Amino acid sequence: MYRKLRKSFEDNKHEPGAADFYYGEMEMRRHADDIPRSERMLLTSYWALSGYGLRASRAIGWLMLAMTLTVLVMMLWGLPKDGSKSLTTGTVDGRRITMTSDTPDPINPDGSLRDRLSTERFEKSLRVVINSVVFRASGQELTTVGTYSEMASRIGEPILLGFAALAIRGRVKR
Repeated sequence: MYRKLRKSFEDNKHEPGAADFYYGEMEMRRHADDIPRSERMLLTSYWALSGYGLRASRAIGWLMLAMTLTVLVMMLWGLPKDGSKSLTTGTVDGRRITMTSDTPDPINPDGSLRDRLSTERFEKSLRVVINSVVFRASGQELTTVGTYSEMASRIGEPILLGFAALAIRGRVKR
């Protein structure tokens, strides 16, 4: 019933009314007993994260929360103890110079959590997270936790940004 009403409103170019019926249609699908559990879980996630692509504030709120948590994880465990200092050695043999550079693996940070919450680490973490929202690698040396956190944020945060853009587009279109 909601689908037919939505379609009727869309055909009459009444976008706000159609959006209301779309929301109702999705709610009925989410609460229906005859759809598979996996689809219900997917619809529940879509509802919780962005109100079926109609609530920009909800998507932006989740995006800000995800970015804040990622920055915190990066500051506490994701950035290495010290910036990686490459070691370059060389030998001179007559007129020939041989250079070898070695970059050590990043060292996990140690010390208290309070010491890791510095302005410098915040700035580096923020750069990593903002780059991850737009699908770019930061180029920053990261610990194992930092690498996996960046990978997760490069998947999840752009999805939330897309939900927000979808909702804003729907509002502007009306």
